[in-house]
Amino acid sequence: MAFVGVTVAGLAATAVLASVSPEEPGHYPTCPFLAVSGLYCPGCGSLRAVHALTRGDLATAWDRNPLAVLLLPAVLIAWGAWGLRLLGRQAWHPSRIPAAWIWALLGVVLAYWVARNVPGWTWLSPA
Repeated sequence: MAFVGVTVAGLAATAVLASVSPEEPGHYPTCPFLAVSGLYCPGCGSLRAVHALTRGDLATAWDRNPLAVLLLPAVLIAWGAWGLRLLGRQAWHPSRIPAAWIWALLGVVLAYWVARNVPGWTWLSPA
């Protein structure tokens, strides 16, 4: 049942995001980390990136948050594997991910977090 709920919520959120642009101020809340610290978190720009992807604009999505663009396929694959497992089909399971991969992903996210806040490296900012 949780799979259906997550699927419906994800589709509804994507539909809202496709129709209401986060580029226009006032529609979505500001990132709390950005509001408090003035620094970008790894997720800053993700809403705008997904909005651009719903429009088929990969270049703009990449400009807003390249990490989100790279990780979205992995999230969709994990969601699909979850659904297949619930249907009784053999599928990949998250518990089979080597711990080293999880640590590597954490390292990439942390490095991205630091790099996008380095003064002068505006190419990683979600402008």
